[in-house]
Amino acid sequence: MKGKTGELNGFLDRGAVFKGEMEFEDTMRIDGRFNGKIVSKNELIVGESAHIDGDIHVGRIAISGTVVGKIVADQRVEIHRNGKVYSDIETPALIIEEGAIFQGNCVMGDKKGNVTNIASKA
Repeated sequence: MKGKTGELNGFLDRGAVFKGEMEFEDTMRIDGRFNGKIVSKNELIVGESAHIDGDIHVGRIAISGTVVGKIVADQRVEIHRNGKVYSDIETPALIIEEGAIFQGNCVMGDKKGNVTNIASKA
């Protein structure tokens, strides 16, 4: 079905190594090693065996492997229990499962670039 969201249209398997810039539509899954820049308006899935070193700007990202660099996600970042993120993150929504590792800074704001104030207003 054309235009179906979440349709996997790219895969970098375990044991594969890629260096450079990658752009994709729909959903991309990486289980190998990637070094460079990744850009998409859609979803990137980082598998358990994946190691990404570089800048990522996507719509959504689900991380079960290792990411080192900077992540900008326009919709959501999910770090699953096996995920290891050594990265600064910019996103409106961040989900971190118990057991995940996140070392870095996170800026959460809306699409207009306004930072969300999480302090309660008394």
